[in-house]
Amino acid sequence: MRQTIKTLLVGGLAGFLGAYTFSTFQATQQASDSFFTKHSNAENRPSTTENFVDYTYKGSGEAPSFVEAAKISTPSVVYIKTASRNQRSYSWFDMFFGGEGAENKVVGSGSGVIFSKDGYIVTNNHVIAGASEIEVVHNKRTYKATIRGTDPSTDLALLKVEAENLPFVKISPSETVSVGDWVLAVGNPFNLTSTVTAGIVSAKGRNINILEGQFPIESFIQTDAAINPGNSGGALVNLRGDLVGINTAILSRTGSYTGYGFAVPSDIVTKVVTDLKQFGQVQKAFIGADVIEVTEEVYKELNLNDIAGVVITYIEKEGTADKAGLKRGDVILKINGKNVNSKNSFDEQLSYFKPGDKINVQYSREGKSAEKQLQLTNIEGTTEVVKKEVYRAETIGADLETVSKSERIRFGIENGVRIIKITNARGLIAQMGMEDGFIITEINNRTVETPEELAKILEKIRGRVIVKGVTKGGQKGYYSYNF
Repeated sequence: MRQTIKTLLVGGLAGFLGAYTFSTFQATQQASDSFFTKHSNAENRPSTTENFVDYTYKGSGEAPSFVEAAKISTPSVVYIKTASRNQRSYSWFDMFFGGEGAENKVVGSGSGVIFSKDGYIVTNNHVIAGASEIEVVHNKRTYKATIRGTDPSTDLALLKVEAENLPFVKISPSETVSVGDWVLAVGNPFNLTSTVTAGIVSAKGRNINILEGQFPIESFIQTDAAINPGNSGGALVNLRGDLVGINTAILSRTGSYTGYGFAVPSDIVTKVVTDLKQFGQVQKAFIGADVIEVTEEVYKELNLNDIAGVVITYIEKEGTADKAGLKRGDVILKINGKNVNSKNSFDEQLSYFKPGDKINVQYSREGKSAEKQLQLTNIEGTTEVVKKEVYRAETIGADLETVSKSERIRFGIENGVRIIKITNARGLIAQMGMEDGFIITEINNRTVETPEELAKILEKIRGRVIVKGVTKGGQKGYYSYNF
């Protein structure tokens, strides 16, 4: 009996405690609901029908589709094979008995993009540099290609094959490309033809200091689409299959893709190709001034009002900028209404124009804004079309050119002949240890005015030779050699 009463008391007490706990929890939950209801009204709460985003792809075209872009762009990308036969290996027999040595054939490869249906193809200059033979493979057919023009300053080259009705690429302005846009890289990495990789545009206006030439223009589109050796000269396209860039370089310590690839913007490509087709060389435009980017250090040192723009550090006397009244220390903010926030963007904006074009430059001087109209000139300081004249001096083993007026002023010299390229590793120029880009001003205190004059002097000279000049970096020096 006592056990029964004890059991009933325990059961009743448990029931009472359970009821009390439930009642307390319910009150607490209601208070919690009341708190969230009070601090979130119907206007701010997500609606299941309007505010929640349904990420399920329904074929509306908004999700990235790489299939159509690949189908459209792949037929316009070609495989390029090169061969160079200007290198020879010498045996002891050749050295003792005057033999010419055995000819080596160096083979290379890369990619290219069909720019027009009549056989014009754009690729990287480094893909075909030094090649004695160039073949273009497209749709299982092989074509002999000729070089119609090169531009080392943008690392672009224009080839021509004899063919008709080729599937040329459509071009989209690179100016409209934004960071975060999907892109495809189409090319032939590791000799694997018609390879497509996908990624996004991870940056624009990149300068990685890899280009050569007198006035290199580096304003690359950076992408994380995989680019490897052999992709050079291939296409970077958007989701419509339109060209937005020419794949040019990777940033890697191994020589293979490690996350970053770089492409020349299509707007620059179009300008370069148009000039090469029409003139055989790019018509570069200048304002007669040098600029540097406004960094925090420059901002503080010059006591500027803003950290935007580029600062003029050099004004060419009687040049365009000088005639317009611009001065050292002026900060260029815009060109034709477009912001200029780096040396890269400044160079890129000028690259779209040709000598004779007029541009509006907005600048700041001592905190006050102003605007000037400038007429752009060529490297000689005129508005005429420039035709590059290269003199091949076979006897001394080099391609030569006369130094332009603009460079003579810049380097503080009155005359000079530049070594464009050493063409013979056993030639006189190579034996003397001179390098590509060196400007020769004097030989044994005799001034040098033209490439022809330089070649004749070196052909006849004997004994000790002292060659004075300027390196491509602008440093004056000399070479000494005994014949």
